[in-house]
Formats: sequence, C-alpha cells, structure tokens
Amino acid sequence: MEKNAKIFVAGHRGMVGSAIVRELKRQGYEKILTRTHAELDLTRQADVEKFFAQEKPEYVFLAAAKVGGIGANSSSPADFIYQNMMIEMNVINAAWKNSCRKLEFLGSSCIYPKFAPQPIKEGSLLTGALEPTNEAYALAKISGLKYCEYLNRQYGTDFISLMPCNLYGLNDNYHPTKSHVLPAMIRRFHEAKIKNLSSVTCWGDGSPLREFLFVDDLANLCVFLMNNYSGNETVNAGSGKEISIKNLAELVAEIVGYDGEIFWDTSKPNGTPRKVIDVSKATSIGWTYKTELRDGIKIAYEDFLSKNITTNR
Repeated sequence: MEKNAKIFVAGHRGMVGSAIVRELKRQGYEKILTRTHAELDLTRQADVEKFFAQEKPEYVFLAAAKVGGIGANSSSPADFIYQNMMIEMNVINAAWKNSCRKLEFLGSSCIYPKFAPQPIKEGSLLTGALEPTNEAYALAKISGLKYCEYLNRQYGTDFISLMPCNLYGLNDNYHPTKSHVLPAMIRRFHEAKIKNLSSVTCWGDGSPLREFLFVDDLANLCVFLMNNYSGNETVNAGSGKEISIKNLAELVAEIVGYDGEIFWDTSKPNGTPRKVIDVSKATSIGWTYKTELRDGIKIAYEDFLSKNITTNR
C-alpha cells in the first residue's frame, strides 16, 4: 500500500478496527477513510454502494461485525447471521464493483469445526460440524471468506481473509452480558474487588483451552498481510499458545487484584473444548506476535479503568 493511498477501515470504532487505524497511522499512512454507523449503515446496500462510488477507496480493511460471547450468540442467532452477512456482502461486493485494489476480510477462528485437529490449520475449514453456540456467526464469516475466494477465482480480485483467535486489548467491549470471555472476566473481577465480594462464579468448568492475541499485534499483522500476502487460502492469526479458562480466570483475578474464591457453574456451556490455531503460515510469511498474555491483560485492565466503566452499565 502506498502511503498516500485511500484506505477504508470498516468498523473503525470497534476494538479491531480502531487498532488497525492506530497501526496505519503509526506506519505513516495518510488517507484513512472512516465512517460511524450513523454516517454509514453497512447493512444497507444502497448506502454502501453510494459511499464506494463517491470515495473510491483503493484498499479496504473489513473489520466491521456484530460480535459477542457465548451468551449473546446463543440468544440472538438470527441477529448475528443477518447483520454479519449483510455487512460482509455489501462491503465486499461494493469493493469489487468499484475496482478496489485489495480487500482484507477479518473473520474468526470460530469458523473452524468444533472437533478440528489441534492446532487448527487453515485447511480444516468445512471439514466438520461447527460449535452450536456460535454457529450463526461462524456461518456468516465463512460466507464472507468464500465470497472473497469466489471473486478472486471469477474476476481476478485480490481479496484476502484473516482468521484471528480470541482477541483482547484496547477499546474492548466490557458489556456485562454481551462481551467475550477475557473482557467479561476483567469487569467481573474488578467489580467483585470494589464490592468486596467473597467469590466470583464463572461459566462452565474451566477446562476449555483457548488462545489469545493482543489486538495491536493483530493490527500489525493486518497491515503486514495487506503488503505481503495474496492468495485464496485464509491466514490464521494467533500466538500459538493456549491457556485453560480456569488458569485465565486466576491470571485475570491476580492482575485485577481480586483475592476471593472462584467458583464454576457447570450448568452453563463450556463451548468448544479446545481451540488453538496453527500459526505456521503467518510465521513462514515473516510475522510473529509480540505481546505476552500477562502484559497484554495489564494493558487491557488499565484501558478498562481509564474508561471509568461503572457497575450500572
């Protein structure tokens, strides 16, 4: 990407999109296009087509999405599949129609089969059944990935896809019921500390294994791939390291400064038993993560505190 190229970051207010904007600015890119939801509703095809026709972005980072944890995915599957499908199809299609030079589509490692061999390779896609608790979101993301692939095959576009593991970091969502596991733990343990609660209860039994990547590391990879990778096969983004949810809870509690007991509600779902992705492809291209989990959680917690998120939000 040329430093003066017009670059559209879809979803710039979200955790991933804002990190991409920070990384682009850090690397000296000058013409970054952004639109709030009020300015441009990406689920409305006519509005998206008008924006692309007027602005003609040369590069697009598609980070806009409706996201959430197990609870939100399980309770609102229709919302998750509809909103994500509309966003993806509208933006990708408009980018193709307006001769966008390159688009990068961001998905999630939850697109892979529930019982895929571990670590999960990119080739595991569509080889088995999905995890039921986030099936709707995964189906939408798979559709976006495949649409990029089909456009490349049929029309010679240069649209690539990146599948991150669990992300966390600056500008995360700390909603009490709709956030992902790590930010949810940060909020829960912080509130337990300030309320002087003797215990905190977490979902499941703590046994699932998960992988986490600091969002600024992901943003660095996003820009790196835009400049160094083309191909139909997606690229996994992660640290290659895993931690049990139980150990994660203990680590977050330690960093937050909560010293009460942690109980586990086994009536709640665990989700996929193990999910760590194979990052050898990204490594072979020349990229590795930089931020260790403990350091990243400390940064995330400071960001949480700076936002003055109160217990009534």
